[in-house]
Amino acid sequence: MIPLKYNVRNLRVRWKTTFMTVLGTALVVWSSCILFGLVEGLEYSLRVSGEPLDLIVMRKGSSNETTGGFESSKAEEILNLPGIARDEKGQPLAAMELLNIPIAQRRDGTTTNLIIRGVQPASRSLRPDFKVVEGRFLDQGKEECIVSRNLSRSFKGAQLGGELTFGEKEKYRVVGIFTAGGSSAESEIWADLRDLEKNTGRVGTVSCVQLRAATAGDYEKLQATLNDDPQFKLAAIPESVYFESQSRSSVFLKTAGTLIAVLLTLGAMFAAANTMFASVSARTREIGTLRALGFSRRDILISFLGESVLICLMGGAIGLLGTIPLSSLTYETSDFNSFAAVTVAFRFGPLVMGVALAMTLAMGVFGGMFPALRAVRLDVISALRQL
Repeated sequence: MIPLKYNVRNLRVRWKTTFMTVLGTALVVWSSCILFGLVEGLEYSLRVSGEPLDLIVMRKGSSNETTGGFESSKAEEILNLPGIARDEKGQPLAAMELLNIPIAQRRDGTTTNLIIRGVQPASRSLRPDFKVVEGRFLDQGKEECIVSRNLSRSFKGAQLGGELTFGEKEKYRVVGIFTAGGSSAESEIWADLRDLEKNTGRVGTVSCVQLRAATAGDYEKLQATLNDDPQFKLAAIPESVYFESQSRSSVFLKTAGTLIAVLLTLGAMFAAANTMFASVSARTREIGTLRALGFSRRDILISFLGESVLICLMGGAIGLLGTIPLSSLTYETSDFNSFAAVTVAFRFGPLVMGVALAMTLAMGVFGGMFPALRAVRLDVISALRQL
């Protein structure tokens, strides 16, 4: 078998064409990883939002909280149902919540829809890894709000001590900045439920009730009661199931990303093939000499194919390393269900690693296959005559 150092030496000698191919491959892998990193970040934010014993209660037939409203009187009855978990102070881990989606202004002057969630004190305990990192939690009835760290960086008036204004009636003073473990709550502004009811003229209704069952048995009883009891006749949806259904909005991005990645990979394959064809043409004498020294057609095929894969692996590694600085960045997209802004952190996990590896191997193998086959088909005598 032809030693690997032979291929490395050839890449070094033809460094200009090698560099251009590596750079092209790196750009293809880098751009595809960015798109798939966005998709993985969006899916992660919804995946970590669901707790196993949590239920989201909405009106029957509703697919999301924005259309799931029902009467506050029913919601208050739900809060007193037996089987709901309680915190260290003995308060039920259940909260009525109300959603409003007004138009908000970004720092650059552009506008978008933004989710304002009217909450109760228990709401913070129902979110994974919820933490106020600056300032304090809001007080009830004082026109205060807390803002996720992601949104505080992007929207006008969303900084600690600032004032958020939505239309003529809605004004909230920012008293805290929070994080929530990368969950969907990090795309929201939280205000007091009663303040939001008053400011939006929606007194007497809630968008949903979020609650946590004390045990698995209580979980099943609560779900059955809320779904089937004529007193309620609501939809008690497991939180993990609810957020899984919301993640379907990422299907479009994933499909588009796959299509773009395939097209880019095909283009990179042609670039790799062009480089290897040029290499074969320039090394006809070398190939003839290798054959004359006793190396088989199989050895030549493996050598040239390995050289193509090596070039693409270098490009793939550089492209993947280029995503590291993006890991701390966030990206704003739109929720296809509510058309509100969703802030997503790029995540370059197993999905992205798999995409990079698959693209790199595809570019190396298929881009180098035909040039390698051409190399092994060269006639030894004709090749040696070029010496």
